[in-house]
Amino acid sequence: MKKGGLLTAVAVLAILGAIIWWTNKHPAADTTKKDATTQKLVPLTGAADVTAIAITQPGSDPVTITQTAGKWQVTKPAQLPADQDAANMLISSIQTLTWDRVIDEHPASLDGYGLATPKIEADITLKNGKTYKVLWGSDTPAGTNTYAKLEGDPKVYTTPIYTKTGFEKNLNDLRDKHLLDFDQDKMTSFTITAKNATVEFGKNAQGDWQITKPKPSRADGTQVDDLVRKLKDARMDLGTANADEAATAKEFASGEKVGVATVTDNSGTETLEIHKSKNGSYYAKSSAVPGFYKLAGEIGDSFGKSPEDYRNKKLFDFGFMDPTRLDINGKGYLKSNDRWIVGSAQFDAPSVQGVVDKLRDLAATGLTDKIAGTPALVIAVTYGDKNRLEKVTFNRNAEAWLAQRDGDPTVYTLDPKNVDELQKAIAAIKPYQAPGKTPAQK
Repeated sequence: MKKGGLLTAVAVLAILGAIIWWTNKHPAADTTKKDATTQKLVPLTGAADVTAIAITQPGSDPVTITQTAGKWQVTKPAQLPADQDAANMLISSIQTLTWDRVIDEHPASLDGYGLATPKIEADITLKNGKTYKVLWGSDTPAGTNTYAKLEGDPKVYTTPIYTKTGFEKNLNDLRDKHLLDFDQDKMTSFTITAKNATVEFGKNAQGDWQITKPKPSRADGTQVDDLVRKLKDARMDLGTANADEAATAKEFASGEKVGVATVTDNSGTETLEIHKSKNGSYYAKSSAVPGFYKLAGEIGDSFGKSPEDYRNKKLFDFGFMDPTRLDINGKGYLKSNDRWIVGSAQFDAPSVQGVVDKLRDLAATGLTDKIAGTPALVIAVTYGDKNRLEKVTFNRNAEAWLAQRDGDPTVYTLDPKNVDELQKAIAAIKPYQAPGKTPAQK
């Protein structure tokens, strides 16, 4: 054999040897379909199987959450309410915790995989008493997977990178950041004190919000519901501004007092006090959770409203419900299916509906406590399964139209133009005309 051919053969053998060595060290991914159960690192069938999850990662305190009666609680490093959504996301991460490949059955060292000093450790305790410690190390060179192993199992696996990121949680990620812990559906009352004024809200027999202080009056349900939502959503801003607890407490103490919210539900009463710092940020102290916190969200600005802002200026409350009866100056229009009837006479439904629409939108331009003028129009609307009745008397004087609801001391000042349009709609109510017939034929 010629020398050149010999050298070529040696080179080919060397290349083949290198390929074989690489293949043995980095086996190709198994392209056959694996059973999903055999790929799971933790044998979890449902969320109720997990009783505790402990997460350890460099640079932050270990955090443990524990499940009792279906509710999660932070138990380490302190006893705190847990963010239930965040806890359930961890459960989802456990349920999808599967491996792609076995990289090494018996590694001589874990250093090359970043597992000698893991990036994340997750201790998962099941209700059967078993605990699984999952370790994540370095990402693979391609950056799509992460090296992982179970403590007590020598094998090194690769797992999709999202399985690791799903466990990159610290205390601030897992604690409940709500500043109030009331049940919105079981609220009985709440109070807002701001700008030397106190507004107290309670619910009437129909479950509608009413202003009970400084004086009883109807409340604007939309405005009040929005305020309740903001109180429910009041959260801590746990960013860098809260890194120094002493500094946060100082900002609260030195800030201007904006107001205090007091909320009562079936389990008791909670308070939230809000201050505004010189830089315009809001800080809060809550009876539901210890400490001082920078506020996230919009609740701080809501304390700038006056009692008048929460009063209901609509004359009628039936809203989008269809009336079953409409009384105008003693004349009663009864609705039966899609027909409006007075006695044995039927009236044109669209023309009656035109009056209903005007009443639905009728709102005051101002509120007062003194009625004046002469009654010129009395309208009553009956609606709902319980035949709720709203009756309003319209008074006309030289300056304006005034209106008053039965049982309500508030006097509503109306725009004369709106009352004029209402009267035109009433005058336009006409008898029903069958299709194809003239009024004379009918």
